[in-house]
Amino acid sequence: MTAQFTDEEEGKRVVDADGEDIGRVVDVRAGTAYVDPDPGLTDTVRSKLGWGDADEETYALDDSSVESVSDEEIRISRDV
Repeated sequence: MTAQFTDEEEGKRVVDADGEDIGRVVDVRAGTAYVDPDPGLTDTVRSKLGWGDADEETYALDDSSVESVSDEEIRISRDV
């Protein structure tokens, strides 16, 4: 699956193929989602409100590694 991320992905959990949390989307810019692998409560609330910003502690999510996107989470493929 090749995903084109939108602002609606901000705040979503990012999980691996087994459903284990690996981070949260904190920002989306130009179709790229940025994931904080260890968001604190403040970062989580900020991203859910759309106030998140990518910084040196976030990582761009490779859209080709995404297995599925739901209302609650983005699931990473086992092949990654």
